[in-house]
Amino acid sequence: MRYNRFLRLWFAAVVLAVSTLYVNVSLAGTPGRHYRVAVLTLGGPYYLALEGLREGLAQLGYHEGQDISFMVEDVQGEVDTLGDRAARIVEAKPDLIFTIGTPATTAVKQATTTLPIVFTFVADPLRSGIITSYASSQNNVTGISSYAGPLSGKRLEVLQEIAPGIKRVLVLMIPHEGIAELSFQFLAEVAPKLGIELLRYDVTSKADIEQRLKALPRGAVDAIYFVPSNLVLTHLELLIHKAREDKIPLSVSEISMVERGALVSYGTDLRRLGVQAARLVTKIMKGGKPSEMPIQMPEQLVLTVNLATAKSIGLDIPRSILERAERLME
Repeated sequence: MRYNRFLRLWFAAVVLAVSTLYVNVSLAGTPGRHYRVAVLTLGGPYYLALEGLREGLAQLGYHEGQDISFMVEDVQGEVDTLGDRAARIVEAKPDLIFTIGTPATTAVKQATTTLPIVFTFVADPLRSGIITSYASSQNNVTGISSYAGPLSGKRLEVLQEIAPGIKRVLVLMIPHEGIAELSFQFLAEVAPKLGIELLRYDVTSKADIEQRLKALPRGAVDAIYFVPSNLVLTHLELLIHKAREDKIPLSVSEISMVERGALVSYGTDLRRLGVQAARLVTKIMKGGKPSEMPIQMPEQLVLTVNLATAKSIGLDIPRSILERAERLME
């Protein structure tokens, strides 16, 4: 009897071990979920946010070609095509859409009310009508605001600290462009307090920009201030050339512009915004709802100075700026 009981126990143990092995092998052979992320970008420096997203997702265990794939629609600055590109993305039915910039985000939001959207580098999603509240979008959208409007005045303060003698500052504006107007509003509130006069010129094309810059004789302005605008950003080289030619500082809003030759930026780092957005993307892929996620601000604002540019325009950077700058480019 003892022998029979031993055989039954031994047989049960063997069956359990074989069953466990079979289950483990079966599970190991089951492919994991593969996520498709669509991306709508204006191209150019905006690509840094996509690079940051890829980097952030890899850090979180999502590797391109294995766990995740990207469908990238790059309009290369052609804002008029955003609607068609957004529609194409929605038709592909990705698991999630990642947008970079206000125009791209607006286009996708108009194209779908169901597919989850994660945005980044949007100056003011509330005033842009993308969300109804920073605490909760109450729709299929969440993301990271670039906080461009309120930072406009601070950038002007930094510019004056770098070049204390500035009195007249050139600002090129796209008329009726929401984010540009919002940024200029904050800028115009701070300028009189600093004793600075803003010379605003409205432009609607590359030719307008060239004409305005050419018409300004050397000495007419003491500095150039970049107000966020897709048109002016696309032709930023014109501002950089004018600043170098007239030996005046050019203040911008993002690190990549300083890398291209502008003097100083205080604000966001597109690559870091992408890394930050990756955490929102993974939450949604794990079942989170965009409507339940508060809109985020940049985790860090960065002061960047191009020392080579400062040298070329004959400007000595104050020690107070050098000590606070996170990045100094030679």
